[in-house]
Amino acid sequence: MKQIKVFFMFIGIATIFGCSDLSDINENPNNVSQTHPQLLLTEIAFRAFQVEGTGAMYASRMLVQTDGENNYQYYNWNRGSFGDYNRLRDITKMMEEAERIESNAYKALAKFFRSYYFYDLTLTFGDIPYSDALKGEDEEIYTPSYDTQKEVFVGILNELEEANNLLKDNNEIIAGDIIYNGNAAQWRKLINSFRLKVLLTLSGKTSDAELNVGNTFASIFNNQPIIESNDDNGQLVFIDQDGSRYTEFNSSGYGSGMYMDSTFVRRLQDRKDPRLFIFCTTTKNAKEAGLAEDDFNAYEGGNPLAPYAEVNDKAAQGDVSKVNLRYSTDPTTEPHNLLSYSETEFILAEAALRGWIASDAKMHYENGVKASFEFYNDYAKGYGSYVDTQSAESYLSEPLVNFDNATTFEEQLELVMTQKYFTSFLQSGWRMYFDQLRTGYPEFAQAAGATPPTRWIYPQGEYLQNTQNVSEAITRQFGEGNDKIRETPWWLQ
Repeated sequence: MKQIKVFFMFIGIATIFGCSDLSDINENPNNVSQTHPQLLLTEIAFRAFQVEGTGAMYASRMLVQTDGENNYQYYNWNRGSFGDYNRLRDITKMMEEAERIESNAYKALAKFFRSYYFYDLTLTFGDIPYSDALKGEDEEIYTPSYDTQKEVFVGILNELEEANNLLKDNNEIIAGDIIYNGNAAQWRKLINSFRLKVLLTLSGKTSDAELNVGNTFASIFNNQPIIESNDDNGQLVFIDQDGSRYTEFNSSGYGSGMYMDSTFVRRLQDRKDPRLFIFCTTTKNAKEAGLAEDDFNAYEGGNPLAPYAEVNDKAAQGDVSKVNLRYSTDPTTEPHNLLSYSETEFILAEAALRGWIASDAKMHYENGVKASFEFYNDYAKGYGSYVDTQSAESYLSEPLVNFDNATTFEEQLELVMTQKYFTSFLQSGWRMYFDQLRTGYPEFAQAAGATPPTRWIYPQGEYLQNTQNVSEAITRQFGEGNDKIRETPWWLQ
C-alpha cells in the first residue's frame, strides 16, 4: 500500500453573482450546497481508520491504570455516545453527491462506511435508529424510530452486498482515496471481508432461516474477492505531517498511569511470543539488572483486579512494564487496520471450524499468525528480527500455539480466538471485546459479580429528545426501564 498524504483544508469556492438576480446576493458563499464526493471521502476515511483509543484495551485485559479507577478496567461504565451519527451525516452527504454525479464507486464506499458505523452502533447499544435515521434535513424526521437489532444487521448486510455489486467491473477513478489509492478491486476485497466479519458476529444465529448465516458466508467465500495478503489490508498509513501522524503520537496517557495488564503479558510469555517485545517495555528493575530486551523474564504487568493504588505501588517499585514508547513517540509507527489480512484469516479459520466452509482451519489459523508477524516485521522499526519468517515458523511449533495439539472444537476455537486477540493490540478497536463476549475466548480476569458488560446505556440526549422511541426500544429488548449495561442484546441471545 502506498503512503498517501492526508490533506485537510478549507476549500475555496468562487461564486459569481449576477447583478440582475438579487436573490443570489443573499446566498452564503461559504455554505456550499454541492461538492465532489472525493473531498468528503478523504476525511471520512481518515476518521474511520483511526486508532480508537485505549478504552477497549482496558476492558480486554491489555492495560491497567495506576493513577485512578478506570471504568473500562473495572467494568463499571454506563452511557455510550451517538457520536457516530455525526460521521454518518457526512457519509449521507457523500452519498447525495455520488448520486448527483452518478458515481457508483462513491455510492459503494458510502454504503460501506454506513455499514461500518451502524455495525459499531448496534453492537454498542442493541436496537438503534437505522431506517429513519439521518432524515432530518430531507424528510424532517427529528425523532427517528428504533429498528430491532436483527433489522439493523439485515440492513447492513444488504448494503454491503449492494456496495460489492456497485464496484463490479467499475473502472472509475476514485479520487480522494487515502486507503487504496483509488483501487476499486481492493475496496471490493475489504467490503466482502467485512461482510464475512458481520456474518461471523451472528454465529449464534445459524438457526435463523431468514439470515441464512452459514450459507451466505460460504457463498461470499467461494464466489467473491476477499482480502488475500497484507497488501490488501484495510489500513491507514501514517506520515510525519501535521494532521497525518499516528493517532496516539504524543498522547499524554502513555507517560503517566498507563501500564500493561499482567494477564496479557503472561499469555505472551507462556507462548514465547516475540510480539511481547514490540508491544511493551521491560520493567525498570529488569533494565537496571541488565536483562535483555528479548528476555521474556524482563516483562511484568499489573493485576487488573487489584485496587489501582496497589498496582501503583508495584509500578513505583519498578516491577510493571509500560506500553512500548514507539506508540507515543513515533509519528509514523505501524498503520492502523480497520480490517487486516490476519483478522480475515482468523475469521476463515473459525468458519472452517464451524463447518461453514470446506477449507482447512489449521491453514487459515497459521496464515493469520504468519500475517501478523509479517505486518510487524514490515512496520515495527527496530524489531523486525523478532518477527521474521523463521520466527513465525518456530512460534507455530510452541506447545500452546501448535494447532495439532488442540483436538476438540473448543480447544481449536480457543487457539484461534487467542491469536486473533493478540493481533488486536492498538488495532481494530472493540473487536476483541465483542469477540470475547461472543465466544468466551480468551478468558478475561473478572471479580466476582463483575462480568464483562454486554452493552452501553443509551445517551441521555435520547431520553430528552426522543423519549417515546428510546423507551419503546428498551422495553422491547430488556423490559421497561432496563437500560442497563449487562442486559443481553439480541445478537448474544
